[in-house]
Amino acid sequence: MTEETPGFEEKPDVPSGATPDDAESKAAPDEGAAPAGDVNADAGLAAQLDQVRTALNERTLDLQRLQAEYQNYRRRVERDRVAVKEIAIANLLTELLPVLDDIGRAREHGELVGGFKSVAESLETVAAKMGLQQFGKEGEPFDPTIHEALMHSYAPDVTETTCVAILQPGYRIGERTIRPARVAVAEPQPGAQSVKAEEAEESPTTGAVDDKENGGPEEG
Repeated sequence: MTEETPGFEEKPDVPSGATPDDAESKAAPDEGAAPAGDVNADAGLAAQLDQVRTALNERTLDLQRLQAEYQNYRRRVERDRVAVKEIAIANLLTELLPVLDDIGRAREHGELVGGFKSVAESLETVAAKMGLQQFGKEGEPFDPTIHEALMHSYAPDVTETTCVAILQPGYRIGERTIRPARVAVAEPQPGAQSVKAEEAEESPTTGAVDDKENGGPEEG
């Protein structure tokens, strides 16, 4: 049985040339330093977070592009639907124009009476509800975009090419002309403008001469 000497404790081995304080500092761990495993874990989490943010931004941009494409698709479909509807209505009303012409001639001759009058007025009302508008009036300036000249003449009382008779009314739907108004036009009489200009130039001189002859004020 081994007896321990009182007053002595076992101390860690200290290399030669080292002090006891060095041994204690080496034996005690650095309480302020973080473990290497925790630092690596934080770096990995940060990298994963960046990846998630990048993926989220990409998916957000994809969703925004998809939404914009869908809105453009809806607008195209709506525009095409309106265009098809307008074309269908225009084609239908174009086929009805001869009937409306017959109704107009019957009205001019006083033949629009009885049941025929009621049917004709109902047809005109339905056509108007579908957007059909009649145009073309006597005395309005000739416009080749909406008028078709079937007769031509000269007149001394017009200052520009004018519609003097409506042979067949024109029709439009909104801004779209489906049939031009067929008209008789009259142009100013050749030479009439030059004669009027000469008369306008001579009239001030003539007025001054008349004033002198009538005893008007004289210079003096």
